[in-house]
Amino acid sequence: MDVHRSEATAVEMREAVHALLSVLDPGQVSELRAAPARLDAPELREWTYLPGPRPGLSTEGLDGRQREAVDALLAAAHSAPGAELARGAIEVERHRRAMAGAAGTDRYWVRLLGDPDGDGPWGWRMNGHHLAVHVLVTAGAIRVTPHFVGAEPARVTDGPQAGRRLLGPEEDLARELVTDLDPLRRAAAVFAATPPDDILTRADPFADPDLLPAGLAYADMTSGQRRLLERLVRRYLDRAPPAYARECWSDIVARGPAGLSFAWAGGRAPGERHYYCVRGPDLLIEYDNTQDDGNHAHSVWRHVRHDWGADLLRAHYTEQHG
Repeated sequence: MDVHRSEATAVEMREAVHALLSVLDPGQVSELRAAPARLDAPELREWTYLPGPRPGLSTEGLDGRQREAVDALLAAAHSAPGAELARGAIEVERHRRAMAGAAGTDRYWVRLLGDPDGDGPWGWRMNGHHLAVHVLVTAGAIRVTPHFVGAEPARVTDGPQAGRRLLGPEEDLARELVTDLDPLRRAAAVFAATPPDDILTRADPFADPDLLPAGLAYADMTSGQRRLLERLVRRYLDRAPPAYARECWSDIVARGPAGLSFAWAGGRAPGERHYYCVRGPDLLIEYDNTQDDGNHAHSVWRHVRHDWGADLLRAHYTEQHG
C-alpha cells in the first residue's frame, strides 16, 4: 500500500471536514454529527439508494459556501474521475426532478461519524437518491465502500444534458466483453434471458458474493477477454482515491485474478434491459439497467472485508481492548 499517499488523503479529508464545519451554524453541526458513539454500531450499516430522508445534515437549503464545502468533501473521498461521477449522479438527479416538475434543491444527507481530530478511526457518509458514499478514515488508511452510483435516466434525452450517459463506460465495457464471447463461453456467462429488476444485493448491510451467479471464470476467458474484465474492474476501483484503488487492485493481483468471474443477464444490444456482475474473493460489483425500459441504471462496488471500514475498526477495537 502507498502509505504516504494514504496519509495525505486522510489529511485532505480532515481538512475538508474542518472547512465544512467552519461554515455551518451550531444547529447544522448537531445534525451533521448525529451518530452513535461506536462506529461499528449496527444502525450505521443501514443504507439505501432510494429517495427519502436519512439521518444527518440535509443539503437542501444549504447556502453557496456550505454547498461548496460539501462538494469539496465529496471530492476528497474520490479520484478526479470518481468525484466527477459522484457529482454527475447529483446533476442527473437534478435533471430528473426538473423534468418531473419537482420543486426544491438537492436532497442528500451528510453525516459525520467519530472525531476527525482524535486518534481513532472516524468517517462520514453522503446518501440520497442514487448516491451512497461511505467513508472510514484512519491515520494511514481509507475505506470507501459500499459505493453506489445510479442514473435516472441512464441516457438523458432532452435539455442541456441531452446525450449524457453517466454510467456509459461501465455499461459499454461489460457489453463489449459479453459480445466478444463465443457461444460456449457466453453460455457460461449469461445466466438468464430476463434480467433482474435491480441489483441482487440491494442495500444489504453485508456483501455476500454467493448471492450472485457464478458466471464465466477469468481463467476460462481468452487473453483479450481477460483484459476487458480487468478494465471493467479497474473502472470501479478507480472511483476511489488513487492510493486505495492501487491497494485494492494489488490485492486482486496477489490473490490471483483467476478468482474473478463475470455474469450477464438480458439483452446485449444497446437500449435493451440488462444486468451484469463481477465477483471475486473480496470483490463484488453489480450493474443493472432494467427499470424505465432500460433507461435507469444502478451500479455498486462492495468489498467483502473493507465495507464500512470493518477491517480497520476491528483492528482498532482489538488493539484498544488487547
